[in-house]
Amino acid sequence: MGLIIHRNISAIERLVKDNIDINYKSNLKGLPKILILNLMPNKTETEYQLLKILGNSFIDVQVDFLYTKTYKPKNIALNYLEETYKTLDEVRNANYDGMIITGAPLEFVDFNEIYYWEELKDIIDYSNKYIKSTIYLCWAVAAGLYYNYKIPKHTIYKKINGIFIHEILNENSLLLKSCGEKIISPHSRYFEIREEDIESFQELEILSKSNDSGIYILAQVEGKEIYITGHPEYGEDTLSNEYRRDIDKGLLPNLPKNYFPNNDFNLLPKNTWGDYSQILIDNWLRYYLI
Repeated sequence: MGLIIHRNISAIERLVKDNIDINYKSNLKGLPKILILNLMPNKTETEYQLLKILGNSFIDVQVDFLYTKTYKPKNIALNYLEETYKTLDEVRNANYDGMIITGAPLEFVDFNEIYYWEELKDIIDYSNKYIKSTIYLCWAVAAGLYYNYKIPKHTIYKKINGIFIHEILNENSLLLKSCGEKIISPHSRYFEIREEDIESFQELEILSKSNDSGIYILAQVEGKEIYITGHPEYGEDTLSNEYRRDIDKGLLPNLPKNYFPNNDFNLLPKNTWGDYSQILIDNWLRYYLI
């Protein structure tokens, strides 16, 4: 269908080329309203990735972006965020149905050492109180589980990186309806969530996991919180760009698993996960927000 977004969002031209209808009229009745806290360094690329999936859903969606005012970004102009995004103070009295909190490259940083940690806790409190369902992506999973349940983040030094097939553990899950017996997704992280740490929380359920990448989707049983350790929003070239970025930084990264054709990093893969990602978002909109 289409999107109702701010007219200055950088991804608009690319979205129009993808045949996604764009509208600028806000507060249209009967449509789901989504708030996205964009913590990724490449904010404009993340805008495009998430808006593309939401814009290809079965219903028009109104989307606003949120930023943390306690941290000055390094990779994007602050005036762009001030003009185009919102702060928590600006949305406290707004009626949003869903929220997405993105990942961030902060696996090796203690939560209390993060510049915007106190503000992030306020945002999570806001989502817990006012939002019907919040999706946490990648690092946000570690942050959300730690703040909401004191479940620890386990930092690892061999990156979980690549495209992985995950089994679906609850075939009756509305979030995973129509996926079949598996779901495919990219991963790119230096942390893991361990099953033994969540066994005592009856309100949490593991919906999908892989032997290679561990827990993929963990959710509060009523769908209020959905924790996705991967990056279903990634495009076909994102892992390639990250791999080359890490090489340029001298990090000697492992080649992403199950990604490059013939393990040749000069070749881009087909997007084998996109259909699953679309089903995931469509189900979230249909069964948890509307």
